[in-house]
Amino acid sequence: MKRKVDVGHARPGSDELAGKRCVVTGGGTGIGAGIAHALAQRGARVAVLGRRKKPLQDVVAMLQAERCDALAVVADVTDKASMRRGLLRVAKQFGGIDVLVANAGTGGPNACALPGPDRWTEILRTNLDGLYHSVLGALPHLADGGRIVAISSVLGRFGVPGYTAYCASKHGVIGFVKALALELAGRGITVNAICPGWVDTDMASAGLQALADAMQVEFAVAHKHAMTAVPIGRMLQPDEIGETVAWLCSPGARGMTGQAISHCGGQVMW
Repeated sequence: MKRKVDVGHARPGSDELAGKRCVVTGGGTGIGAGIAHALAQRGARVAVLGRRKKPLQDVVAMLQAERCDALAVVADVTDKASMRRGLLRVAKQFGGIDVLVANAGTGGPNACALPGPDRWTEILRTNLDGLYHSVLGALPHLADGGRIVAISSVLGRFGVPGYTAYCASKHGVIGFVKALALELAGRGITVNAICPGWVDTDMASAGLQALADAMQVEFAVAHKHAMTAVPIGRMLQPDEIGETVAWLCSPGARGMTGQAISHCGGQVMW
């Protein structure tokens, strides 16, 4: 069953992002939907981009019901031309872009020295090439003083056997952010990454089911086992990641760039 995105914990924010023109890739589900909600709650105009039209429309309907200015754009992060067209459409509709949140990504196993599916190209194209295409498409429209936030993972901080491609891609996101922050510093554009741990999404559920299958146990047992690695003992909700993104886009974070913030319930403490 498809998980209904829980963004209800997000508190109505101030107007600190009022009028800011924001783009969230992969904004139709999971963390992306939580990010879109958090930005909109602070007065931002939000465009959600993704490959599937229906989830994007659902998020836009939710935001518009809360009197937020929102736009759905179908685009594929693995396709450079598609992203250029999609981001051009956003820029024309909004009159430019102030914030790019490069959230779109895919997970799942891909081993190198262990048995498993060969998904190297698929995962790298989505998680790393997708980030590159998103930035390339946004830069011509991104205002000086703008913000770029990329979603990495705690697996961008450490390795997990059987997830070689995913770990490589998420480590790559952090390296990309550090270099891009230096390239854009002269324009006053900050570039940062967030490294979530377990977040309550369909992707996380699929990962836990794979763990359960590997352990030959029930889903609940695998979930309990996974949470032993999380000091706070629970999954985060998508809106919690959204709150961190919103802060990075706020005036209070104007001096932070080139950083990777671990928002993971204590899984990583550096």
